[in-house]
Amino acid sequence: MRIESAAFSAALIGVLWSASAGLSQEPLSAIDWLSSSVSAPAKPLALPEPDVAGAGGALPQNVIVSVLGGPSPDAAGVLAPRVTGFPANLWGLGETEKIAALISVKRDDALPSLQRLMLTLLLAQSQAPADAGGRGILLLARIDKLMDMAALEEADALIEASGKMTPQVFRRYFDVAMLTNEEDDACTYLQKNPNLAPTYPARVFCLARSGDWSGAALTLRMAQALGYVDPADDALLSRFLDPDLYEGEPPLEPPSPVTPLAWRMLDAIGEGLPTSQLPLAFSHAELGETAGWKGQIEAAERLSAASVLDPNRLLGIYSERQPAASGGVWDRVEAFQRFDTALRADDPVAVAAALPQAWAMMASAALEVPFAELFSEKLLRLPLTGDAAALAFRVELLSSLYEKAALARTPADTNEIFLIGLARGSLQGVTPPDSLARAIAPAFVQPDPPADLMALLAENRLGEAILLAMDRIERGLQGDLRGVTEGLALFRHVGLDDLSRRVALELMLLERRG
Repeated sequence: MRIESAAFSAALIGVLWSASAGLSQEPLSAIDWLSSSVSAPAKPLALPEPDVAGAGGALPQNVIVSVLGGPSPDAAGVLAPRVTGFPANLWGLGETEKIAALISVKRDDALPSLQRLMLTLLLAQSQAPADAGGRGILLLARIDKLMDMAALEEADALIEASGKMTPQVFRRYFDVAMLTNEEDDACTYLQKNPNLAPTYPARVFCLARSGDWSGAALTLRMAQALGYVDPADDALLSRFLDPDLYEGEPPLEPPSPVTPLAWRMLDAIGEGLPTSQLPLAFSHAELGETAGWKGQIEAAERLSAASVLDPNRLLGIYSERQPAASGGVWDRVEAFQRFDTALRADDPVAVAAALPQAWAMMASAALEVPFAELFSEKLLRLPLTGDAAALAFRVELLSSLYEKAALARTPADTNEIFLIGLARGSLQGVTPPDSLARAIAPAFVQPDPPADLMALLAENRLGEAILLAMDRIERGLQGDLRGVTEGLALFRHVGLDDLSRRVALELMLLERRG
């Protein structure tokens, strides 16, 4: 739909003028790359530092004041309790700002199972904490974490489930749209809701996207006259509206930070930045048809390694055509395609020959679990022997068919005996083969979570206990193996049996330790 912008822009000047006076100089989000698409409230929330080490700060120190009224945005979710297995009061007596701070902790996310657990926690429907007060603090923290993890489809779903497009929520929606090639939808929403007070860069961009270049130019001139665009935005917007005027001039200095809106405009004027050096969420922008095949492959690999891309999407991109070069990503594609061809032919000899190289290539890009999910079902049906069978077994243990693989395998050594015990959920009488296994074993023999996590459970603060258990396991990856014991014990104690087994198998089979 064409936007009648000249009159609309003039009418909007007053809104923009008054709104811009309240622009905050501080970011609204833990993410420092959000676009300034709408005017910001004058005073953003400063979250407290989370306590992820122990019991200190685990229990509320203040009286929680509950505000009665309508549904809280913090209760919004995509996954119902019957789907997640979590109770409706997931956060119990926890304090909203402390929960939000704990969610916002920067994690290495080295284990795919823990990444999937985090996604489930963030998308879970649950009662808002008692002190939430309809502020949406926990909702924004969850959306931001999803965006930080590059789970943009999930972030969009949570935004839709929230039911109310506040300016803070719209900022996230706008950037998700910029990175998933849905920018026209965001611009249409902005046009229909001028009360959101769009900033000049967003306004100019959206007018141009609608085809109203003269209206976009008029709006930019107004912004320049009023002094409401800084030099960097002015230079980028001017080139975006009329790139021919700047032909032959050196490329613009990339902004810092690069926002999704800036990235989209730089790409439009032929000065696109590679997403490999940007936050992971930007990789989605290179999955579109306009990106080259190599860029699509590398973006899909990064997103798959982060457990936020369907493995079948990776399969489709890898299989699009034959690699025309060698080295790096092309060797990975070639090894993947050779193995896929052998498996489709049900040829055990060809599979045995192709599997070691394909597996080594996948491991080099941290893609073992997506590979396992794609091919384990077919591998289980093949009559492999010797080293090929042993490697196939390890692959299968990293898939959702891990228990079926364990039941079908006759162990070849003490290491496989331990792996089979993990997959079946019982290590009674099994000897751990190494120090990591000795840290894992107690959680499967007699789980005994630490006192601080048990204190959280006593307050029905299961969500916080799970987040802290995840951090303990990550600490274990860095060398403190006690964290592995404590984290897995908590998972086992609260009934997360499948999760605990998959995490333990990944600990044993993936090279993720620092």
